[in-house]
Amino acid sequence: MTNSEKIYIGLCIIFSTLIILGNLIYQKFVMLQIPFYKFELSAGAILYPLTFLITDIITELYGKEKANFCIRLAICMNVLVTIIIMFVSYLPATDWSKINDETFNKVFSYYSVAFLASIIACYIAQAIDVNLYLWIRKLTKGKYLWLRSNVSTCISLFIDTTIVISFMAMFSIFPVEQIWKLIINSYSWKLFFTICCTPLVYLSLFILKYFIKFDMSTWKK
Repeated sequence: MTNSEKIYIGLCIIFSTLIILGNLIYQKFVMLQIPFYKFELSAGAILYPLTFLITDIITELYGKEKANFCIRLAICMNVLVTIIIMFVSYLPATDWSKINDETFNKVFSYYSVAFLASIIACYIAQAIDVNLYLWIRKLTKGKYLWLRSNVSTCISLFIDTTIVISFMAMFSIFPVEQIWKLIINSYSWKLFFTICCTPLVYLSLFILKYFIKFDMSTWKK
């Protein structure tokens, strides 16, 4: 296995883990305080922007096909986790279990809703991100990495955030009147996080391009 294959697999694992983790912890809403603003958002949204930065890195290094495969893999992993959670939820807890049925179902009862919202939003937004990233790269002739990464990610994140929050409001996970407040807070955080992580994208690509020698016969863009 070449270094480029190992790195690609690692990026896919991190991407899938972040998607699944975001769905598992989304029900807790938290406040994040920074010097000039206080964000109120789902815990699952805190690290979620990293998924778009990862697909940007994969797109830059491996191309559209590999980026789309990573997205499909994450969706399949989400399906597997959902099936397991649904199966376990139907099994009765023992009398001595510290986590009884009521507690377990309270935490995971809406996971299927998060899963469905995540699949729809992830597939649409990530696909837009990959295509928009490549379009801007072609338009700028490979220059201005910060531009194509930030523009594609910020547009895609707004679409993703709107779909997920609207979908969850439909299932009464939170009051409908909170939709725009949550969209604005969640998207503002993701926008702030994405811009702050721009140097990380440059650093990641610099390190990967330096240490990885691509086998172009097997890893074509």
